[in-house]
Amino acid sequence: MKLIAQGAEAKLYRTDNKLVKDRIKKSYRIKEIDNRLRKFRTKREGKILRKLSSIGFASPGFIDSDEKEKLVMDFIRGKTLRDFLDEKNYSKLMKELGKKIAVLHNNNIIHGDLTTSNFIFNKEIFFIDFGLSFISHKIEDKAVDLHLLKQALESKHYKFWEKAYKIALEAYKKEEKQGKEILKRLELVETRGRYKRKK
Repeated sequence: MKLIAQGAEAKLYRTDNKLVKDRIKKSYRIKEIDNRLRKFRTKREGKILRKLSSIGFASPGFIDSDEKEKLVMDFIRGKTLRDFLDEKNYSKLMKELGKKIAVLHNNNIIHGDLTTSNFIFNKEIFFIDFGLSFISHKIEDKAVDLHLLKQALESKHYKFWEKAYKIALEAYKKEEKQGKEILKRLELVETRGRYKRKK
């Protein structure tokens, strides 16, 4: 296996067309708590990947898990949207992205980390890294998910982020069953964010 990335939570290894996600043990946590937490997150992520596969969503297919710390999934080839997105292609890509986020939310899946580094483009947009994902029916959680996308676009794609974000929200609203209510709540979430920055 070849180590291809390492974050705060996990090491990612590639073997052929498979990706192995190995959650890192944290020595600063009590061993029993660390084991329980890694097991919980591994099982939760595996459950979400299986659900995504069942609805035919563009994401890594679930292959296997030890239900403790290791997940095996399909390796998605392509470029991250962070590297691929530009002023020439953002309109089409943002429409697709907005629709696909709506599909997630219609299935009550909150991604939890909607940055352009977590989207891979290969003929279409694939969503990756569901390590912070969870199931929720709450409008607030869906609005916060969208707010994270805004922050990512504003940070990494500052030249055109406002237009890109608007296109994504318009596409989202058309597809999400509770689109109007979620976008109303999003306005409140963004207001809270501005208030915190001023303080």
